[in-house]
Amino acid sequence: MSANSTNAPDRTHTNSLKWTQYPDGVIPVWVADTDFQAPEPILAALRAKLEHGVLGYEFPQKALLETIAARMDSLYGWSVAPEAVVATPGIIAAFNAAAWATCKAGQGILTQPPAYPPFLKVAGNVGLVDQFAQLCLEERDGLLSYRIDWDVFRAALHSGQARTGLFLLCNPHNPTGQVHSRAELLGMAELCLENDVCIVADEIHSELLLGGSKHTPIASLSKDIERNTITLVAPSKTYNIPGLFCGFAIIPDPQLRSKFKAASDRMIHHVSSLSLIAAQAAYSGECDEWLNAMRARLTANRDWLVATLRASFPLLRTTLPQATYLAWLDCHRLQLREQTPYDFFLEQARVAFTKGEDFGPGGQGFVRLNFGTTPQVLQGAMERVGAALAAAVH
Repeated sequence: MSANSTNAPDRTHTNSLKWTQYPDGVIPVWVADTDFQAPEPILAALRAKLEHGVLGYEFPQKALLETIAARMDSLYGWSVAPEAVVATPGIIAAFNAAAWATCKAGQGILTQPPAYPPFLKVAGNVGLVDQFAQLCLEERDGLLSYRIDWDVFRAALHSGQARTGLFLLCNPHNPTGQVHSRAELLGMAELCLENDVCIVADEIHSELLLGGSKHTPIASLSKDIERNTITLVAPSKTYNIPGLFCGFAIIPDPQLRSKFKAASDRMIHHVSSLSLIAAQAAYSGECDEWLNAMRARLTANRDWLVATLRASFPLLRTTLPQATYLAWLDCHRLQLREQTPYDFFLEQARVAFTKGEDFGPGGQGFVRLNFGTTPQVLQGAMERVGAALAAAVH
């Protein structure tokens, strides 16, 4: 294993949102950062900048844009020009800017709930109409999975008396951890092309693949799809540097890219010099050994969690995440009448999950669990959950 890929310093006395949001004694498995130290090449690059001592204004250099374009080619065989890459202060800022760039007030924005909560705020931010193509929940061999209901997807386009301007795709999917197949991506992309709907693909978890899963950027499927797509990537989740707030929009079509840049300028988007330095190190290839070890750690955590839930927690069901470090737990069998699952586990187990209802339609009765932590923390959280469930049953 890479030297610091599983080094998890004590964060309880830092300014960590994850570890300070709740009172002492609560185990946090909620907000989506991990407890592991960032790769040494990133830390070394940041140290060198700090030792230089000047933290002035900086902008993305050609070398960084070339590095990101080269990574798309090496990972996916997707050839993009460096000038197609636009720096942005994080993915949330980018998909809001994309909505400003591609939609008119009163148009619709299509999402697939249960969905990452900031997706559900874009309509209000930009003056759009929410249109939901809810994913269809299924159970097979005791595990949950979600599929696209194509009739629901088609019906959601141009629904609510609003013409759809934007489809906001999350792949790999947050909160379920699923990776869309090539056939699913092609089906969604073709429907968007037929209906003149721009695609914004949040692919922030695309390198956090578990157990041999593969990721396909939707824009890589064809030139027509590429011209209609804004692809969002970032080093933040993969290398655990979300606090640096840096992402990239890959927009091969010059006209669409110009609209996105104009919207970003309107929102006064700037990317910090330290985040640009970290991104260069992250995407250079120097961190790949660390990343391989991190995938192995997260896959082991996932496998332990899923096996433990199936063997010892019959009242809880889960997805089998193919990517991310997020598990989606169905708590309906608890039959809680006066509490949400989130409140029950926080009060009775002293474990903080993320509220399922925050993920929109289909989220009620669920919690999201972040297993991007040490085995000790994860096992401690599940021991508390087990004790709380045992007490509730008896």
